[in-house]
Amino acid sequence: MTKRTEPKARATEVAYDAIESLIATLKLEPGQAIVENDLVQLTGLGRTPIREALMRLVAAGLIEQQPRRGLRVSDIYVAEHLILIDTRRVLEQLIAAGSARRATPSQRQAIVHCAGQMIEAAAAGDLNGYMRADQALDHVNHDACRNPFAVQAVVPMIVKCRRFWYAFQYEGDLERGAACHMQLAKGIADGDPDQARQGADALMDYLASFTRKVIE
Repeated sequence: MTKRTEPKARATEVAYDAIESLIATLKLEPGQAIVENDLVQLTGLGRTPIREALMRLVAAGLIEQQPRRGLRVSDIYVAEHLILIDTRRVLEQLIAAGSARRATPSQRQAIVHCAGQMIEAAAAGDLNGYMRADQALDHVNHDACRNPFAVQAVVPMIVKCRRFWYAFQYEGDLERGAACHMQLAKGIADGDPDQARQGADALMDYLASFTRKVIE
């Protein structure tokens, strides 16, 4: 793959998103050793942005640094996942209410469009399309809320939830997940913080139910 030339900060962001996606979709499996040369080939980016992205992923808990053994993808801790969702719930409610108050007209339109794509993908059983639309909805929601502190805290949790879904998708219900996202999106689009919070809460209820099915 031909290496792209990007300004340093942008290249690091591209590398972070690329590696994050590989982890979330299990292309980099839990416990797998991180080989820098492989990531350079997979992303088409240079070693500096890859290394900087890996440092951020270590800080986020998605990659672990082991003494004398280098980096590895963190494991999926099923028993702790409900605790993660409880923590994520508080942040998602804060973000949803912020977006309902602060989103621009174009962002309100875009977030409903993304939720609509999720509903279409769910009806078609298109998991990859569903996840792409889910990720796009998150990006709009995070930009619209104007709260970088909450976003920075929640993003690693979202990636861990997405990875959990890919690992145990046989227990999932795409249509229920899409409906929860649409409730969230409509609350933001209508400028209704309470409805948006309720949508975020419904989504976390769904993820908790999904997790309990896996545990049981």
